[in-house]
Amino acid sequence: MIIHLLGGGPVDLLPNFNLYRDQKIVWAGVDRGVYTLIDNGIIPDIAFGDFDSVSDTEFGIIKESVYELKKYKPEKDETDMEHALNWAIEQKPHLIRMFGSTGGRLDHMFGNIQLLLKASTDNQFIEIEMIDRQNILFIKTPGEYSIRKIAEKRYISFIPLSNEVNGITLKGFKYPLKNRHISLGSTLCISNELLGDYGTFSFSEGILMIVRSTDLKNA
Repeated sequence: MIIHLLGGGPVDLLPNFNLYRDQKIVWAGVDRGVYTLIDNGIIPDIAFGDFDSVSDTEFGIIKESVYELKKYKPEKDETDMEHALNWAIEQKPHLIRMFGSTGGRLDHMFGNIQLLLKASTDNQFIEIEMIDRQNILFIKTPGEYSIRKIAEKRYISFIPLSNEVNGITLKGFKYPLKNRHISLGSTLCISNELLGDYGTFSFSEGILMIVRSTDLKNA
């Protein structure tokens, strides 16, 4: 099962949803992201939010269009995206993609990255990605992983999210590494590239965020 979550981030940062129309996907809208989905011809299977970012007219369209609507009070301990992500994890999919969760308000973006970090480390059996027009983000714990070339996301960065990341090894990259140590704040592994169709990365301790990016002019 694949679940897509669409938040209320800037629409100009959203990827082309037509890329996913041939896939069997469960769509969940989050707050204004619900209306964005409907406006793009996608009726979400479920919706979450306090809906304080939509007009009364837009909320009326949401109520008429979405069968399962989870509405919350604005005063709550969890964000709307957190409610949606927790629900998605409970469904036990093999892949969750988060859209509309970057750009715009930085507090929302960093909050969503924190959600990605916790969800990825607590549920390692689920692949979770955060995607916008320019970037794909995901988080890994120690192990060895294969990574394939994506022509439109040529740059690959490895960013430590723990105080220490030990034993990092990059094979098949323009700038290879062998058993190196990086610490929080290091920029050693920023903006690398694959030489061929596939490469591998591995590390023995710590937490890494992997960011696959393109320049805006190529997005």
